[in-house]
Amino acid sequence: MRVKCVICDTIHDLQDDLPLAKKLRNRPIHTFMCRTCSARIAENTGKRLDTGKFKFFRTSSKFDEEF
Repeated sequence: MRVKCVICDTIHDLQDDLPLAKKLRNRPIHTFMCRTCSARIAENTGKRLDTGKFKFFRTSSKFDEEF
């Protein structure tokens, strides 16, 4: 299966029997991101977290849970 990275637009080949290929085939809302772009985003997010000016909401807040 040929897939295209949503960020860098490079085309990659995935084996048809991989779980990721099945997910992309059956649910078109899911998108593919290559490992290099994923690593770059994780690195940049880590840098922003280290500055202290960036809030990363991993869980929902108490306000959201009450309603």
